[in-house]
Amino acid sequence: MAKVLSQQEIDSLLTALSSGEIDAEEVQKEGEKHKVRPYDFRRPNKFSKEQIHSLEIIYENYARIASNSLSSQVRSNIKMKKVSIEQVTYEEFIRSIPNPTLLLNIKAPPLSGALLLEVNLQFAFQIIELLCGGGSGAPIGDRELTDIEKGIVRGMLDGFVRSMKEAWQDVVAAEPSLESVESNPQLNQMMSPTESVALVTFVLEVADVQSFANLCIPYLSIEKVSDKLTGQSWFQGNDSEGNTEYAAALRDRIQSSKVNLSIFLGSTDIMVGDFLNLSEGDVLPLDKPTDAPLSMYVEDRMHFHVQPGIYDGKLAVQVTDIVEKDVDRDE
Repeated sequence: MAKVLSQQEIDSLLTALSSGEIDAEEVQKEGEKHKVRPYDFRRPNKFSKEQIHSLEIIYENYARIASNSLSSQVRSNIKMKKVSIEQVTYEEFIRSIPNPTLLLNIKAPPLSGALLLEVNLQFAFQIIELLCGGGSGAPIGDRELTDIEKGIVRGMLDGFVRSMKEAWQDVVAAEPSLESVESNPQLNQMMSPTESVALVTFVLEVADVQSFANLCIPYLSIEKVSDKLTGQSWFQGNDSEGNTEYAAALRDRIQSSKVNLSIFLGSTDIMVGDFLNLSEGDVLPLDKPTDAPLSMYVEDRMHFHVQPGIYDGKLAVQVTDIVEKDVDRDE
C-alpha cells in the first residue's frame, strides 16, 4: 500500500515547490518513469529478445546463401537482404501481404508445423523473364501465375527452400521441404489469427528493381528448439563445432607439411693435421659396425633405426625399428 503523506509533509512539499527547491517538471518526469505500460493480452510477446536476435542472425545468413543460390540459377546478379524482424500476429501477417502473391508452405523438421514464405509476384515475373532469355525489366502483371509459369519458377522456389537448410545448420539439423505453393493468402488458415509469429522481411533486387519477400515463423514451430536459440546455447554450439573444425583443419595442415629426414652414418675422431691433409680417395673408418642399424632423424630428433640399401637404382633405407614409441600416428 502506498504511503500517505502527513499534513506537515504536504506543507513542506508545497513550500519547497513555491521556493524553487524542487522543480515540478522533474517531479512529473520521475512519476512518468514509474507508470504502468499497457499490455495487450490478445498479442502476447511469446518470442524472447534472445530468440528474436538468434533468428535475426540465422536469416541474415540465409539471405546471403539464397542470394548466391539464386544468382547461380538465373546467371544474373540477385541481391537478397534482411531488412527487419518483428513479432506480430498471424492475422496481421496475412493482411499485410498482397493478393495474388506466391505463398510457399515449408515444412522443416524438427521445427514443428510450417513456415510461410511470401514472394512478391514482381520478383517471380522477373525471374521468368531471365530464365526465358529476356531482360530483367519484365512487364508486371496484376495476375496469378499460369501453370507453365509456376513450373518455370519451381527451381527458384526450391532454391529458397534449400538455402534454409544451410542457414539453420549451426543451430539444428533442419530438413526443409516445399509442401505447396498458393496464390491467395486469405485461404491459408493454418493457425489461429491471434497466434504470435516472427515476421522477417527481405528486400530482393534484380537490375536495380526492388521487391519484397516475407517469412512467417510461428512460435509453435520453434517451441521445441527454443532452448537452442538462446545466447548461451548458440555460443556453446558454435564453440564445440568450431573446435572440431579447427582441430580437423590443423590436423590436415600438419599432415601435409614437409619435414627434413636425415640419416646418421656414424662418427670418428681424427687429428687436426690429418683433417688438413684429407684428399680425394682417403678412407675414414667410422664407429659403427657394418651390420649395425643407422639412425634416422626427423628434423633434430632421432625417431627410427634403418638399414641402408638400394631401391629402384637409388640409395635407400628400410625402417627396422621405431625409437619414439609415443608418437601419435593415424593408422
